[in-house]
Amino acid sequence: MTKKDNHDAYIAAAPEQFRAMLGQLRAQLSRALPDAEEVMKYDMPGFQIEETIIAGYAAFSKQCGLYVDPGAISAHADEIASLKLKATKTGVTFSVSKPITDELVEKLAISSRSKKGF
Repeated sequence: MTKKDNHDAYIAAAPEQFRAMLGQLRAQLSRALPDAEEVMKYDMPGFQIEETIIAGYAAFSKQCGLYVDPGAISAHADEIASLKLKATKTGVTFSVSKPITDELVEKLAISSRSKKGF
């Protein structure tokens, strides 16, 4: 994908099968982090408070990712595993066939915010 300068453009340029999922993810993060500002950093859409990125997301050819504080990933590792989602130190990947739940998005966003001191 070419560089995009806002969340709407990023989602519109994402692979078609992920657009609705990314729109839902964006709305969920916005609700979970009501005082966070929508930003584009490192060519990815994210949510920041002051100068700190609390959560970000990305679309790839076969999956999407939600990126949060490593402490949030480890705090919810059991739930991530129970949904059969893959996790790295800082992110969770999901797809149309293995979606991330709204509940997990909210938990990860709130936990990431807390781990980052907000």
